[in-house]
Amino acid sequence: MIDNFSLAVSHGLMMLAAILLLRRPDLDREESPEDKAVTKKRRWGRPGA
Repeated sequence: MIDNFSLAVSHGLMMLAAILLLRRPDLDREESPEDKAVTKKRRWGRPGA
């Protein structure tokens, strides 16, 4: 009984983690090197960039 419960809990948690990871909106987006450079400039707050 305890073995089945522990298997169900561990597999249930892994399934929950997989579902939450697959629902992330940034999973389908891949940034190009140009996009990364633009966001880096924005993050540092360089004026005129």
